[in-house]
Amino acid sequence: MAGTHIKRNDTVIAISGSDAIGRKTGRVLQVLPDKGRAIVEGMSLVKKHMRKSQDSPKGAIVQKERAVSISNLLLYCPRCKKGVKSVRRREAGKKMERQCRLCGHAFDA
Repeated sequence: MAGTHIKRNDTVIAISGSDAIGRKTGRVLQVLPDKGRAIVEGMSLVKKHMRKSQDSPKGAIVQKERAVSISNLLLYCPRCKKGVKSVRRREAGKKMERQCRLCGHAFDA
């Protein structure tokens, strides 16, 4: 799969799926570009039953984040206060950086 429009530590908003109902936002913990998915903090939580071990002698039920499709995520612009598409612009000899299409906020700065 080609490159993605989001990177690690970006703030994103869900636009589709069960997390889109409350318009959940979260920070990207990991991007899986070969699968087209990302793991986002506080989104798509699942319960995992853990086996008994020395750390937890009774076992445990842990909540973990599951990977979400990148197509269901948009970058969250703090200036516009909503999910926006980004555009890559080159500024006077600098490398290309991602900017908000609506207000021009730089995400990579």
